[in-house]
Amino acid sequence: MSEITLVTMPKWGLSMEQGKVNCWLKQVGDAIKRGEEIVEVESEKIAGAVEAAADGIMRRQLAAAEDTLPVGGLLGVIAAADVPDAEIDAAVADALANFKPLTADDESSGASPEKIQVGNRSIRYLKRGEGGTPVILIHGFGGDLNNWLFNHEALANSRTVYAVDLPGHGESTKDVGSGALSELADALLCFMDAVGVDKANLVGHSMGAGVAMAAAVQAPARVESLTLICGAGLGAEINGDYIQGFVGAANRNAIKPQLMKLFGDASLVTRQLVEDIMKYKRIEGVDAALRTLSSALFADGRQQSVLRDQVAALGKPVLIIWGEADQIIPVAHARAYTGKAQVEVIAGKGHMVQMEAANEVNQLIKQFLS
Repeated sequence: MSEITLVTMPKWGLSMEQGKVNCWLKQVGDAIKRGEEIVEVESEKIAGAVEAAADGIMRRQLAAAEDTLPVGGLLGVIAAADVPDAEIDAAVADALANFKPLTADDESSGASPEKIQVGNRSIRYLKRGEGGTPVILIHGFGGDLNNWLFNHEALANSRTVYAVDLPGHGESTKDVGSGALSELADALLCFMDAVGVDKANLVGHSMGAGVAMAAAVQAPARVESLTLICGAGLGAEINGDYIQGFVGAANRNAIKPQLMKLFGDASLVTRQLVEDIMKYKRIEGVDAALRTLSSALFADGRQQSVLRDQVAALGKPVLIIWGEADQIIPVAHARAYTGKAQVEVIAGKGHMVQMEAANEVNQLIKQFLS
């Protein structure tokens, strides 16, 4: 039988069980290149695009806009123009007849987060993939390891990739100490010790980029490279109103306008995303942790730690990725970096560019690491 590629509903994140088709970006008969975005689907968390796994022609679309399918459900078929319709029909019939939705117990549903004791803190992390110099994904202020739900699996195709909850975030211990970048960096380096990682490629978003840079300054031999995504620590300016608004928000109506500032397309802020953030903010110890961090790192609406020149002096490979429509940290910080770096600015995307332009960001990181 000729090669036929099935396009299926992806699994983005640990909790995703189904997704809704928003729209097809390619139509039946269109030529497809591997890596091209072909259909936009929406999970409870956020919308994203599914990219083609092979070259060919879009031969079938099995789901229409607004259809909801379980993870793994058949969306469409890509095949060469000379593949007979009968073979495609047979492949579709076989896929539909043998499809079984994933359950929480299925190994194929993905890895599960773990917790490890790091000094006097418990740190939650998720590990995917094997081999190579490990990658560690470090989220930003108020985030957690789920901020990488569109990136983690894609980056783990050929290497070990960890995503961590920093102290004060997710399901890690809420004690952030003084809240200084250096202390968060020390927690990261101690986490590396605990899981047996001697040296890593650090990928940080926003505050997480600042943590990555601080770790590189403290322990240069333990950092192979830095990928800084809309990174704190590259300049003094920051949207202080956002920081204060996020920290002070006590209900859904107060937090939603703040979350909308994170995206170039504000419609990506779903009801579930708002609920998840409010659930996190109501955990005991979170309010104190966020207030400590905001006071230590972003007092008076200014970044208190600018590590740009120190990092440039290290001579490490650096990739800087920014959303041109970032409303939290100015994109000018990317363009003003004084060291040698690959700088990529993505038009129309905001502060959460790794979610809004996941496929492009993933390709940039994979090319950089290779």
